[in-house]
Amino acid sequence: MKFLIVGYGSIGRRHFRNLQALGEKDILFYRTNRGTVSDEEIKDYPIETDLEQALAHRPDGAIIANPTAYHLEVANPAVEAGCHILLEKPVSHSMGKVEAFKDSVIRNHVRVLVGYQYRFHPGLRKVASLIKSRAVGEPLSVHVHWGEYLPGWHPWEDYKKSYSARADLGGGVVLTLSHPLDYLRWIFGEIESVFGMTSSNSSLDIDVDDVAEITLKFVNGVIGHVSLDYIQRPPTHNLEIIGTQGTIRWDNSDGAVHVYSAHGGTNAMWEVYPAPKGFSRNDMFREQMKHFIKVVKGKEIPLCSLDDGVRALEIALAVHESTRTQRMVKVII
Repeated sequence: MKFLIVGYGSIGRRHFRNLQALGEKDILFYRTNRGTVSDEEIKDYPIETDLEQALAHRPDGAIIANPTAYHLEVANPAVEAGCHILLEKPVSHSMGKVEAFKDSVIRNHVRVLVGYQYRFHPGLRKVASLIKSRAVGEPLSVHVHWGEYLPGWHPWEDYKKSYSARADLGGGVVLTLSHPLDYLRWIFGEIESVFGMTSSNSSLDIDVDDVAEITLKFVNGVIGHVSLDYIQRPPTHNLEIIGTQGTIRWDNSDGAVHVYSAHGGTNAMWEVYPAPKGFSRNDMFREQMKHFIKVVKGKEIPLCSLDDGVRALEIALAVHESTRTQRMVKVII
């Protein structure tokens, strides 16, 4: 199979390395050469600077890893050319071109996997299983905290020029760190309404939101809260779920899940489910790529579908709408 990688920033490079590690060698690139990552590693592979020429190679799958604001400008022609798509998150920075893209996907009978890689985290998969089995009874509330210092993400580049820090490229903490808006919906079901507050008052000197506090109301009655920021040092990403019969905690730093189940009565105690031995952050991306290869071959359906990705985008945009209007925003389908 042939794969086209669109964009060669840090995530494009990661996808390239994972394809190689999985034995895929027929890879080409579409680049505009505006990125900051050296192309030394890919100098022996075809590199096109014209999208039509790139698609003329007839790739089976296209990995859309350019800045968010340009995702659909490239993804739509790739779909029209018959490519199955791994579309980096978020789907876009607005809903403007989303419906036309969805129509194109249906018309051309292609499959789209959206790149919310935390669905492949073994700890969060364990959390989803525990919730499904009612290990802590009926879930009542969930809190996610995710803070990371933006200037430390890619030390080789000026963070102010990265897509994460620029409104024109679809950046901002709500869109860039929108993973919890996807994985909470995956774990708990549909979200009914959103209330959000964002700010950009830090010393980072960027024109996008760098702090967000988000409240979610799920259809099943669960209340959620998500705190996101570009400021925190050291980085923190954790989750806590309160149920009628106990508590579940997950921490991204070690990948472990801690469960306190009151079903045990007076013998109740914390049980720990550690991450697999040797687990690393890239394992999520590698498992995602394994899955995408099978999606392209028609052996699996996307774990995170285009509809899932669009819902995450709608929820993220509702956070901004709520910030502007200072009101709860309904997002139920």
